[in-house]
Amino acid sequence: MNSEVARILTAAAHGEFPPPDGSTTILPQPNARDAGVLSFTAHSVVFLDEDPEWIRAELSAASTDPLVASMTPRFHSALMARTGRDVNTVDLLTVAGALPGEPEIELREIEDQEHPRVARALKYRDEVRVWAADGGVLILGRGVAGRMEAAVEVDEEVRHRGLGRALATAARHLTPDPVVWAQNSPGNARSVRTFQAAGYRPVGAEVLLVAG
Repeated sequence: MNSEVARILTAAAHGEFPPPDGSTTILPQPNARDAGVLSFTAHSVVFLDEDPEWIRAELSAASTDPLVASMTPRFHSALMARTGRDVNTVDLLTVAGALPGEPEIELREIEDQEHPRVARALKYRDEVRVWAADGGVLILGRGVAGRMEAAVEVDEEVRHRGLGRALATAARHLTPDPVVWAQNSPGNARSVRTFQAAGYRPVGAEVLLVAG
């Protein structure tokens, strides 16, 4: 992680955030894949290879309140029209520190790159690794600006047994980095609670512009 976006994320993971002054920082994309918007307390970061003057004009048009402009549907629609990319959702961005030792849950690594879960993850992340447990899956891979990201899937018939929390915690043991990140849709309260129970703390919101 050697981009300015990576630097901001690394600082946020350690509780150091951009100044809460209502401003927006505009940065180039860290790579061709990753583009989007980060929203921290009273500060936004737009990382996109577009004219900064155009971006600021669209922010002003989106809302008279600079604290919310970067997360408005109007601004996101302008970004999609300009870039031809899609916005899937506004995510809660969370992070947790790595833990020592092996995970307490038994996992089986899926090494087949053609496996559907692996193939899907490779569309959004690099260095993807996937582990299966009875009734669930853990995915680790490098996403935005090279950060290590975790995602879990739990079968409906085994929910409410702590498996999701165990998988999210296992990611903290398996990450090769000092921290591991997760994105949760705020409407998926079950997922939000699962990751927070596993020690992930919220640092902001995120919108990604996904190429088709």
